[in-house]
Amino acid sequence: MKRPPVAAVLAAAAVAIAPLCILTATPEAHAATTTPATVPAVRQWTGTTGSFTFGSAGRVVVDPAYASQITGDANTFAAELSALKGRTVSVVQGVAGPGDIALTLGGSQPDEGYTVTVGSSIRIQAKTSTGEFWGTRTVLQMLSKSSTIPAGTANDSPTKPERGLMIDTGRNFFPADWVKRHIREMSYLKMNYLHLHLSDRHGFRLESSTHPEITSAQHYSKQDIRDFIDLGNKYHVQIVPEIDIPGHMNAVLAGELAIGKDYRLKDSAGTADDGFIDLSIPGARTLITDLIKEYMPLFNNSNYWHLGADEYVTNYNAYPQLLTYARAKYGATAKAKDVYYGFINEANSLVRGAGKTMRMWNDGIGTGDGTITPDSNIIVEYWYGFGKNPQQLIDAGHTVANASWTPTYYIYGKNKPDTKWMYESWNPDLFQDARTITDPVKNRGSLIHVWCDTPTAETVEQTADGIKNPLRGLAQMTWGSPKLVPTYAEFVPIMDAIGRNPLWQTTSAPSNLTQGKPTTSSSIEGSGTPAANATDGSMSTRWASASTDPSWIKVDLGSVQTVNRVVLAWEAAYGKDYQIQMSNDGTNWTTVYTRTAGTGGTETLTGFSGSGRYIRMNGTARGTTHGYSLYEFQAFHDTDLAKGKPTTASSVETPVFPAANATDGNAATRWSSSRADSQWLQVDLGSTKSINQVRLSWETAYAKAFQIQVSDDGSHWINLYSATAGTGGVQNLTGLAGNGRYIRMNATARGTVYGYSLWSFEVYGS
Repeated sequence: MKRPPVAAVLAAAAVAIAPLCILTATPEAHAATTTPATVPAVRQWTGTTGSFTFGSAGRVVVDPAYASQITGDANTFAAELSALKGRTVSVVQGVAGPGDIALTLGGSQPDEGYTVTVGSSIRIQAKTSTGEFWGTRTVLQMLSKSSTIPAGTANDSPTKPERGLMIDTGRNFFPADWVKRHIREMSYLKMNYLHLHLSDRHGFRLESSTHPEITSAQHYSKQDIRDFIDLGNKYHVQIVPEIDIPGHMNAVLAGELAIGKDYRLKDSAGTADDGFIDLSIPGARTLITDLIKEYMPLFNNSNYWHLGADEYVTNYNAYPQLLTYARAKYGATAKAKDVYYGFINEANSLVRGAGKTMRMWNDGIGTGDGTITPDSNIIVEYWYGFGKNPQQLIDAGHTVANASWTPTYYIYGKNKPDTKWMYESWNPDLFQDARTITDPVKNRGSLIHVWCDTPTAETVEQTADGIKNPLRGLAQMTWGSPKLVPTYAEFVPIMDAIGRNPLWQTTSAPSNLTQGKPTTSSSIEGSGTPAANATDGSMSTRWASASTDPSWIKVDLGSVQTVNRVVLAWEAAYGKDYQIQMSNDGTNWTTVYTRTAGTGGTETLTGFSGSGRYIRMNGTARGTTHGYSLYEFQAFHDTDLAKGKPTTASSVETPVFPAANATDGNAATRWSSSRADSQWLQVDLGSTKSINQVRLSWETAYAKAFQIQVSDDGSHWINLYSATAGTGGVQNLTGLAGNGRYIRMNATARGTVYGYSLWSFEVYGS
């Protein structure tokens, strides 16, 4: 998303795993005085003698007086306990016995506060169902380490009312299953706020009934959103939408332009900005109103509507029509930027009329640059030092949220949160550039912000791993309870010990052959960037070499393996020229892939096959003045899901070129269609698969325009990928995200006078 003039890149510090003394068992005869090891930590713990054991007969027991309010929470909790303990945990109403966990309401805690009393049974009690549910999170984490836990009483409540995660699904589509996993994951950490950034340069990710022309191929249906909201309600997480307006509107404006409506802002020379909408055009304002009205009712568990409103025009003099519009609408003394401020307030009126509160980013709110000021009842999320600072925004009547670049921004291919600094030095009331505020109540809280500036820089599963510890660090700091340990090195084993939500499931995928294997390199930059960091499965750690060519990193796979895909997740210091090499003895190397003129980011290398016990990246030319630096060096042996599966086509040129030739695994046979534009090749994968890559090997007769589509029934199709200027050859389509039993290449425009002809149609995923 946002780009400050100078981005300070903070190197990740290596941490040693310290012994976790707080997990040491306490003799039953004495009070357990140490606070249980949870994330976030409980605010207050009073140990007593004895312990609780959740045995094979343990149940979740609901207070009948509050059954209508908390039975849903009890069922959710029981499902997680069942997954954790490998048995079915029942939910009943009544009185808890030894080994049971009782849920009830009542008391005078803060709204999200709760009390957990551990004895022969456990009692979770709170004033609200949200507080009661957060109590189940504490117990779930305690039981994740052992079925027996020490007796005592926890009294707990958060400091900040908003704690959570933002994902930039506008630039990089995050599949629905990924979003659902993270709703559960957030809740496990008592995080309650999921911000979906649904539109940006690369996509508009919502099904639209008012403007279907703007919806991207990869998008959420309205039922997907309802499913997110239902799950959010179940886990006490609100789902907050953002459709970024009036800047970052490339996908929306392109969709409108495709149907003959040009709402792009043009300067005095007639040059259009593809991301700015012209607020002086009546049709543009109608479009915006349509979208806000269409989606506000859909997000019915959110108190908020996020307008975005960031990174719009900076030089208003370049757009004289805005000054003309401002003076016609707001008076002769109006300034051009009043068009922006006036629009903000008009949108705010629309949002408040629907019973919601509007939010926006801070950078557009300046001082003295307009005769209109944004309504003070808009919540402003402060991310960088443009315009008014946090205290000035509060003085103007706004409530703020801390969205500071450091330490909350996780940016594809660039900055990652410095979780060590976050845990040891930061607090949610410390804003970017060390800005502070006088009244912490005016700050709603903070999120981890995942910005996909370079959408191909990593996979969504790498993101899930990369944000794991930053989410835990932020959960602790925004909850605001006393930290269990003072240093991040001591906090790491606590995070590791609680694991993930018991219902966390990753998509089954080909095994990364390098993960956790012995890794060495020609050199390292320093002790904090060892070679092993590139194969530890974490996007938060990295290997870095000395600033010299050549440099290499080598992995011992343990036995001879076949590799046909390598993923290199580069830090800013990337390799411009390098080879992927394999060896049986670690001395004599065979080059299986050569890369020249690399550009960094995350590179997925395919179209080769090699075997050996050892694999290495041998860098011969650096892309920067620094050395080589990799977050991850991954190797895979992928299986073609389409190989040998039933394959059909719209037509064949002759019986010699049947559809099955494209999926027979034989590079010397091919499918060829008749000479017409609208043709397709379809594969029945046999069952629903998760697709992340397609490889098309064209004969001379290629498709200039085509789509890759998936379907559950072979009749209703969803686009995963679209091409309008294909050039044939071998097309390796990576970064796809979709599920279906059926997959097809749907061609709409030929690249030659012939039909379409494929040597192979390969499909990868799980």
